[in-house]
Amino acid sequence: MTAYTKQLSTFIADTTASSIPAEVRGRTLTMIKDGAGALLAAANPAYSTGRTIAGHVRALGGAAQSGVVGHGFRTNAVHAALANGTMGYACDIEPHHPEAILHPIAIMTPVALAVSELEGASGIDLIAAVAIGCEIEYRVSMSIGPAAQYALGFHPSSVCGAFGAAAAAAHLLCLDAEATERALGLAACQASGLMAWESDPTENARPFQMGLAARNGVTAALLARDGFGGPMEIFDRNHSPFQAYSRTPAPERLTERLGTAWDGIMELAIKPYSCVSFLHPGLDALLGLVTENDIAPADVETLTIRFPKSGIHCVEDNPLKSHSAPYILPVTLARRRLEVADIFVDARVSDPEVAALCKRVDVVADDGDLERLFPDFYATEIVIRMTDGREFAARKDIARGYPETPMSEAELAAKFQTLVGSVAPDRVADLAAAIDALPTAPDAGGFAELMTKSVET
Repeated sequence: MTAYTKQLSTFIADTTASSIPAEVRGRTLTMIKDGAGALLAAANPAYSTGRTIAGHVRALGGAAQSGVVGHGFRTNAVHAALANGTMGYACDIEPHHPEAILHPIAIMTPVALAVSELEGASGIDLIAAVAIGCEIEYRVSMSIGPAAQYALGFHPSSVCGAFGAAAAAAHLLCLDAEATERALGLAACQASGLMAWESDPTENARPFQMGLAARNGVTAALLARDGFGGPMEIFDRNHSPFQAYSRTPAPERLTERLGTAWDGIMELAIKPYSCVSFLHPGLDALLGLVTENDIAPADVETLTIRFPKSGIHCVEDNPLKSHSAPYILPVTLARRRLEVADIFVDARVSDPEVAALCKRVDVVADDGDLERLFPDFYATEIVIRMTDGREFAARKDIARGYPETPMSEAELAAKFQTLVGSVAPDRVADLAAAIDALPTAPDAGGFAELMTKSVET
């Protein structure tokens, strides 16, 4: 027996905020702040995802334990995790993990917020819970294999997110190693997430995947706290996640350098664009060509994106606007920017220029250099052929916002201002201050209150 599960459980149970390196805690706080802006922006009543999921959990009722972001009411921690986890990924502009193909902050911030309110946990413990949850989710995804999960039709963020959510909740509930092991087993029993959401043009089912992971992880940890039984050694025995979600697992990735390497948080990338991360390098390349050459939409004969073959199914004329290269690229070219509203309001209906340009986009699968880099890199080539015969081309392997190409403090502040300001302009400064104060805050109440308060209608 390799005892991978016991090593993970012991790590989760024994790790304290003070034992997490300062640079990891600092990076985690940056990710919480960036994700909080995206989470609050999703409460915009004009967007059906947040409006509907909040209405759903309000109707279910429950003890007033944790706030539902932007909707001004409290419910039990499990329902709050479901609603806030769903909203966490709704705008598709929260931090992501390129290598593991994950959206962990969309899950961990809602989980940590809900359970911190339930337990009265300190701000630094909330930060630690997010770091631990992101690390566990990352390790599970890399050991199963993110590309393998996609190939089998599963969404890594949802499947692996349940384990990260259970770990984050277990930390805040102060579960011992044995109870944490049961929590991981119970999370495995609930782990789910088919890529079927790609056929839902409402963009509701896509973020629901993160809500499920958040809900399931909190449920697993609470049940374990209450003494509920669960599968032990879930990563070491038959019927493991490796058998269910992979064909070429690497279980050693679960515990390799555990406690010393924090790649689950340190390698997160921050999104400058509200769309699937696969398209971000291409958008950087596109905007560079457009601005450098002052390209007008009417002068474009064809716009071609070349993308790795293994990931092209996710961006090739996807029914979801947020994942459709033939939609996202024309909108960005025509407006020289991409905004959250663009994935909820179809610009092809309201903007004839965008509609015309969408018909001139070619999506080409690459099985050469770009494919060999995937999924470690979402390397992309953009080619613009003009009506006068000129041709412009650019390739980007790493998008702006990655650890190797970070956004500046001014850019991060501007992004936070835009997202929070879209629904609560009078709350921007206070929310930023509350998040910045978490490392020394005796509890997360100030942060939670500002996140829960109803947004403008």
